[in-house]
Amino acid sequence: MNEFVYYSELYNIYAFLLTEKQQEIFSLYYEENLSLSEIAEYKKVSKSYIGKIITVIKKKLDYYESNLHHYELLQKVDKKRS
Repeated sequence: MNEFVYYSELYNIYAFLLTEKQQEIFSLYYEENLSLSEIAEYKKVSKSYIGKIITVIKKKLDYYESNLHHYELLQKVDKKRS
């Protein structure tokens, strides 16, 4: 599966577990499709800082999924409906 789609779907499930700042940056990057540079300029921080935040968010989403398995369960339900 496309990594972009995968993390967007995980975000839809687990967004409420992220901080407001993480939600905003994720939304700008994945939903608004802004580049790291564009987000950094908008937030008045470095590009590497935004990259680090995106990495932290992805690790958190992976952690939540590995422990809670909501995405996996939704995939199984979708397969059964097909």
